[in-house]
Amino acid sequence: MSLDKAILHNKERRKPYRGSKAFDPTCRNHGGDDWSESDRTIGTKRRLASAERSIEEFEEVHDASEENGNNAN
Repeated sequence: MSLDKAILHNKERRKPYRGSKAFDPTCRNHGGDDWSESDRTIGTKRRLASAERSIEEFEEVHDASEENGNNAN
């Protein structure tokens, strides 16, 4: 059934957008505005920052062990 036919026969049950979603499509699901994007990607940013800290910590420990002559290889 096409969307036009569903609307004509009152079978369309979608709810209209409310609030800012009604006039700004970037605020809808998977939107491209800064607010939505930061909400969606905060977990990824935190994991990347944690991984970078882990790499830096590993390199510091590895460099310190090489300076002391304790080469693990």
